[in-house]
Amino acid sequence: MNKILRLITTSFFIAIFIAGCSSKKNTKPKVADKPPVALYQDASNALESANFEKAAEILEALDSRYPFGPHSEQVQLDLIYTYYKQGDMALALANIDKFIRLNPTHKDLDYVYYMRGLTNLTVDEQFFQNLFGVDRFNRDQSYSQRAFKDFNRILKSYPNSEYAKDARQRMVYLKDRVARYEVAVAEWYIKREAYIAAINRSKIVLNNYPDTESVKDALEIMIEAYEELGLEEPKKNALAILALNYPDNKIVKRGGSLKLFDW
Repeated sequence: MNKILRLITTSFFIAIFIAGCSSKKNTKPKVADKPPVALYQDASNALESANFEKAAEILEALDSRYPFGPHSEQVQLDLIYTYYKQGDMALALANIDKFIRLNPTHKDLDYVYYMRGLTNLTVDEQFFQNLFGVDRFNRDQSYSQRAFKDFNRILKSYPNSEYAKDARQRMVYLKDRVARYEVAVAEWYIKREAYIAAINRSKIVLNNYPDTESVKDALEIMIEAYEELGLEEPKKNALAILALNYPDNKIVKRGGSLKLFDW
Protein backbone atom coordinates (compact mmCIF):
# COMPACT_ATOMS: atom_id res chain seq x y z
CA MET A 1 0.00 0.00 0.00
CA ASN A 2 2.85 2.38 0.90
CA LYS A 3 4.51 1.70 -2.46
CA ILE A 4 1.27 2.49 -4.26
CA LEU A 5 0.86 5.75 -2.32
CA ARG A 6 4.44 6.76 -3.08
CA LEU A 7 3.90 5.97 -6.76
CA ILE A 8 0.71 8.03 -6.86
CA THR A 9 2.38 10.94 -5.05
CA THR A 10 5.42 10.86 -7.36
CA SER A 11 3.21 10.75 -10.44
CA PHE A 12 1.18 13.68 -9.11
CA PHE A 13 4.24 15.90 -8.66
CA ILE A 14 5.66 14.87 -12.04
CA ALA A 15 2.37 15.88 -13.66
CA ILE A 16 2.45 19.24 -11.88
CA PHE A 17 6.06 19.79 -12.99
CA ILE A 18 5.28 18.96 -16.61
CA ALA A 19 2.20 21.18 -16.56
CA GLY A 20 4.28 24.01 -15.10
CA CYS A 21 6.92 23.63 -17.79
CA SER A 22 4.25 23.48 -20.47
CA SER A 23 2.61 26.57 -19.06
CA LYS A 24 5.90 28.47 -19.09
CA LYS A 25 6.55 27.32 -22.60
CA ASN A 26 3.10 28.44 -23.77
CA THR A 27 3.40 31.84 -22.14
CA LYS A 28 6.54 32.59 -24.11
CA PRO A 29 5.54 35.11 -26.77
CA LYS A 30 5.63 33.82 -30.34
CA VAL A 31 6.46 37.27 -31.68
CA ALA A 32 9.75 38.89 -30.70
CA ASP A 33 9.74 42.11 -28.70
CA LYS A 34 10.78 44.57 -31.40
CA PRO A 35 9.94 48.18 -32.25
CA PRO A 36 6.73 48.52 -34.28
CA VAL A 37 8.55 49.49 -37.46
CA ALA A 38 10.72 46.36 -37.30
CA LEU A 39 7.73 44.15 -36.55
CA TYR A 40 5.79 45.60 -39.45
CA GLN A 41 8.71 44.85 -41.76
CA ASP A 42 8.66 41.24 -40.53
CA ALA A 43 4.92 41.08 -41.23
CA SER A 44 5.43 42.53 -44.72
CA ASN A 45 8.13 39.95 -45.45
CA ALA A 46 5.81 37.16 -44.30
CA LEU A 47 3.01 38.47 -46.55
CA GLU A 48 5.33 38.69 -49.54
CA SER A 49 6.33 35.06 -49.04
CA ALA A 50 2.66 34.04 -48.60
CA ASN A 51 3.32 32.87 -45.05
CA PHE A 52 -0.08 34.05 -43.86
CA GLU A 53 0.01 32.22 -40.53
CA LYS A 54 3.21 33.99 -39.51
CA ALA A 55 1.96 37.29 -40.91
CA ALA A 56 -1.23 36.99 -38.85
CA GLU A 57 0.73 36.34 -35.65
CA ILE A 58 2.93 39.39 -36.16
CA LEU A 59 0.08 41.66 -37.24
CA GLU A 60 -2.06 40.58 -34.28
CA ALA A 61 0.86 41.31 -31.93
CA LEU A 62 1.33 44.71 -33.55
CA ASP A 63 -2.36 45.50 -33.27
CA SER A 64 -2.48 44.63 -29.57
CA ARG A 65 0.90 46.08 -28.52
CA TYR A 66 0.83 49.28 -30.57
CA PRO A 67 -2.84 50.15 -31.30
CA PHE A 68 -1.80 53.72 -32.08
CA GLY A 69 1.53 52.93 -33.71
CA PRO A 70 2.88 54.36 -36.96
CA HIS A 71 1.28 51.60 -39.05
CA SER A 72 -1.88 50.97 -36.99
CA GLU A 73 -4.43 51.45 -39.79
CA GLN A 74 -2.33 49.60 -42.34
CA VAL A 75 -1.89 46.77 -39.85
CA GLN A 76 -5.67 46.41 -39.64
CA LEU A 77 -5.98 46.44 -43.44
CA ASP A 78 -3.27 43.81 -43.73
CA LEU A 79 -5.01 41.69 -41.09
CA ILE A 80 -8.20 41.73 -43.17
CA TYR A 81 -6.29 40.50 -46.21
CA THR A 82 -4.37 37.92 -44.17
CA TYR A 83 -7.50 36.42 -42.61
CA TYR A 84 -9.12 36.28 -46.06
CA LYS A 85 -6.13 34.46 -47.55
CA GLN A 86 -6.07 32.06 -44.60
CA GLY A 87 -9.71 31.23 -45.20
CA ASP A 88 -10.82 32.61 -41.83
CA MET A 89 -13.83 34.48 -43.19
CA ALA A 90 -15.43 35.11 -39.79
CA LEU A 91 -12.38 37.01 -38.55
CA ALA A 92 -12.05 38.81 -41.87
CA LEU A 93 -15.67 40.03 -41.74
CA ALA A 94 -15.38 41.02 -38.08
CA ASN A 95 -12.27 43.10 -38.76
CA ILE A 96 -13.79 44.65 -41.87
CA ASP A 97 -16.88 45.80 -39.97
CA LYS A 98 -14.72 47.11 -37.14
CA PHE A 99 -12.52 49.06 -39.55
CA ILE A 100 -15.52 50.64 -41.32
CA ARG A 101 -17.05 51.58 -37.99
CA LEU A 102 -13.85 53.21 -36.68
CA ASN A 103 -12.71 54.77 -39.97
CA PRO A 104 -15.84 55.93 -41.83
CA THR A 105 -13.90 58.41 -44.02
CA HIS A 106 -10.72 56.43 -44.64
CA LYS A 107 -9.15 56.86 -48.07
CA ASP A 108 -9.03 53.10 -48.63
CA LEU A 109 -12.67 52.31 -47.86
CA ASP A 110 -13.20 51.22 -51.47
CA TYR A 111 -10.66 48.45 -50.83
CA VAL A 112 -12.36 47.50 -47.56
CA TYR A 113 -15.79 47.20 -49.21
CA TYR A 114 -14.20 45.23 -52.05
CA MET A 115 -12.66 42.82 -49.54
CA ARG A 116 -16.00 42.48 -47.78
CA GLY A 117 -17.63 41.63 -51.10
CA LEU A 118 -15.00 38.99 -51.83
CA THR A 119 -15.30 37.56 -48.32
CA ASN A 120 -19.09 37.35 -48.44
CA LEU A 121 -18.90 35.73 -51.86
CA THR A 122 -16.37 33.18 -50.60
CA VAL A 123 -18.51 32.32 -47.58
CA ASP A 124 -21.42 31.67 -49.93
CA GLU A 125 -19.48 29.43 -52.28
CA GLN A 126 -16.76 27.71 -50.34
CA PHE A 127 -18.66 24.68 -48.94
CA PHE A 128 -20.61 23.27 -51.87
CA GLN A 129 -18.88 24.74 -54.91
CA ASN A 130 -15.24 24.71 -53.81
CA LEU A 131 -15.32 21.36 -52.04
CA PHE A 132 -17.71 19.42 -54.24
CA GLY A 133 -17.93 21.43 -57.45
CA VAL A 134 -21.69 21.88 -57.01
CA ASP A 135 -23.34 25.15 -58.01
CA ARG A 136 -26.11 25.28 -55.39
CA PHE A 137 -27.86 28.44 -56.56
CA ASN A 138 -31.09 27.25 -54.93
CA ARG A 139 -29.77 27.44 -51.36
CA ASP A 140 -29.89 30.53 -49.15
CA GLN A 141 -28.29 33.45 -50.98
CA SER A 142 -27.93 35.91 -48.10
CA TYR A 143 -24.15 36.14 -48.43
CA SER A 144 -24.42 36.55 -52.21
CA GLN A 145 -26.87 39.38 -51.65
CA ARG A 146 -24.50 41.04 -49.19
CA ALA A 147 -21.62 40.68 -51.64
CA PHE A 148 -23.77 42.24 -54.36
CA LYS A 149 -24.46 45.24 -52.12
CA ASP A 150 -20.77 45.63 -51.31
CA PHE A 151 -19.75 45.63 -54.97
CA ASN A 152 -22.62 47.93 -55.84
CA ARG A 153 -21.49 50.38 -53.16
CA ILE A 154 -18.09 50.57 -54.86
CA LEU A 155 -19.69 51.46 -58.21
CA LYS A 156 -21.93 54.11 -56.66
CA SER A 157 -19.58 55.66 -54.09
CA TYR A 158 -16.20 55.01 -55.70
CA PRO A 159 -16.78 54.85 -59.49
CA ASN A 160 -13.13 55.64 -60.22
CA SER A 161 -11.78 52.99 -57.87
CA GLU A 162 -9.29 50.51 -59.23
CA TYR A 163 -11.67 47.81 -57.94
CA ALA A 164 -14.72 49.12 -59.80
CA LYS A 165 -14.19 47.08 -62.98
CA ASP A 166 -13.84 43.79 -61.14
CA ALA A 167 -16.76 44.68 -58.86
CA ARG A 168 -18.98 45.25 -61.91
CA GLN A 169 -18.04 41.89 -63.41
CA ARG A 170 -18.76 40.09 -60.15
CA MET A 171 -22.13 41.81 -59.90
CA VAL A 172 -23.16 40.35 -63.26
CA TYR A 173 -22.43 36.87 -61.95
CA LEU A 174 -24.16 37.56 -58.62
CA LYS A 175 -27.28 39.04 -60.21
CA ASP A 176 -27.80 35.89 -62.24
CA ARG A 177 -27.17 33.67 -59.23
CA VAL A 178 -29.53 35.52 -56.89
CA ALA A 179 -32.21 35.79 -59.58
CA ARG A 180 -32.11 32.03 -60.12
CA TYR A 181 -32.48 31.57 -56.38
CA GLU A 182 -35.59 33.76 -56.31
CA VAL A 183 -37.08 31.72 -59.17
CA ALA A 184 -36.30 28.48 -57.31
CA VAL A 185 -38.12 29.81 -54.24
CA ALA A 186 -41.08 30.91 -56.40
CA GLU A 187 -41.27 27.43 -57.93
CA TRP A 188 -41.22 25.94 -54.44
CA TYR A 189 -44.23 28.11 -53.54
CA ILE A 190 -46.05 27.11 -56.74
CA LYS A 191 -45.71 23.43 -55.86
CA ARG A 192 -47.26 24.16 -52.47
CA GLU A 193 -50.05 26.24 -54.03
CA ALA A 194 -48.83 29.37 -52.25
CA TYR A 195 -49.55 31.47 -55.31
CA ILE A 196 -49.36 34.94 -53.77
CA ALA A 197 -45.94 34.14 -52.32
CA ALA A 198 -44.82 32.80 -55.72
CA ILE A 199 -45.94 36.02 -57.41
CA ASN A 200 -44.12 38.17 -54.87
CA ARG A 201 -40.85 36.26 -55.31
CA SER A 202 -41.19 36.53 -59.09
CA LYS A 203 -41.69 40.28 -58.79
CA ILE A 204 -38.34 40.51 -56.98
CA VAL A 205 -36.70 39.16 -60.14
CA LEU A 206 -38.55 41.59 -62.41
CA ASN A 207 -37.86 44.63 -60.21
CA ASN A 208 -34.29 43.93 -59.08
CA TYR A 209 -32.77 41.74 -61.80
CA PRO A 210 -34.54 42.71 -65.06
CA ASP A 211 -31.47 42.06 -67.20
CA THR A 212 -31.03 38.40 -66.25
CA GLU A 213 -32.23 35.26 -68.02
CA SER A 214 -34.41 34.43 -65.02
CA VAL A 215 -36.96 37.09 -66.02
CA LYS A 216 -38.60 34.70 -68.47
CA ASP A 217 -38.98 32.03 -65.77
CA ALA A 218 -40.34 34.59 -63.32
CA LEU A 219 -42.98 35.74 -65.80
CA GLU A 220 -43.97 32.15 -66.51
CA ILE A 221 -44.47 31.52 -62.79
CA MET A 222 -46.51 34.69 -62.40
CA ILE A 223 -48.78 33.72 -65.30
CA GLU A 224 -49.37 30.28 -63.81
CA ALA A 225 -50.08 31.74 -60.36
CA TYR A 226 -52.48 34.36 -61.72
CA GLU A 227 -54.33 31.68 -63.65
CA GLU A 228 -54.69 29.51 -60.56
CA LEU A 229 -56.01 32.51 -58.61
CA GLY A 230 -58.41 33.45 -61.41
CA LEU A 231 -56.87 36.91 -61.82
CA GLU A 232 -57.32 37.55 -65.52
CA GLU A 233 -56.13 41.16 -65.78
CA PRO A 234 -52.76 40.65 -64.08
CA LYS A 235 -52.30 37.47 -66.13
CA LYS A 236 -52.92 39.39 -69.37
CA ASN A 237 -50.39 42.03 -68.31
CA ALA A 238 -47.75 39.39 -67.58
CA LEU A 239 -48.49 37.69 -70.92
CA ALA A 240 -48.11 41.01 -72.72
CA ILE A 241 -44.75 41.66 -71.08
CA LEU A 242 -43.63 38.15 -71.96
CA ALA A 243 -44.69 38.52 -75.59
CA LEU A 244 -43.01 41.92 -75.84
CA ASN A 245 -39.67 40.73 -74.48
CA TYR A 246 -39.69 37.19 -75.90
CA PRO A 247 -41.47 37.42 -79.28
CA ASP A 248 -39.96 34.17 -80.56
CA ASN A 249 -41.58 32.08 -77.83
CA LYS A 250 -45.10 30.77 -77.44
CA ILE A 251 -47.18 29.97 -74.40
CA VAL A 252 -48.98 26.64 -74.35
CA LYS A 253 -51.15 25.08 -71.69
CA ARG A 254 -50.13 21.64 -70.58
CA GLY A 255 -51.10 19.63 -67.52
CA GLY A 256 -53.47 22.29 -66.24
CA SER A 257 -50.86 25.08 -66.09
CA LEU A 258 -49.24 27.52 -68.47
CA LYS A 259 -45.71 26.75 -69.60
CA LEU A 260 -43.24 28.55 -71.82
CA PHE A 261 -41.62 26.67 -74.69
CA ASP A 262 -39.20 27.69 -77.45
CA TRP A 263 -40.60 27.08 -80.91
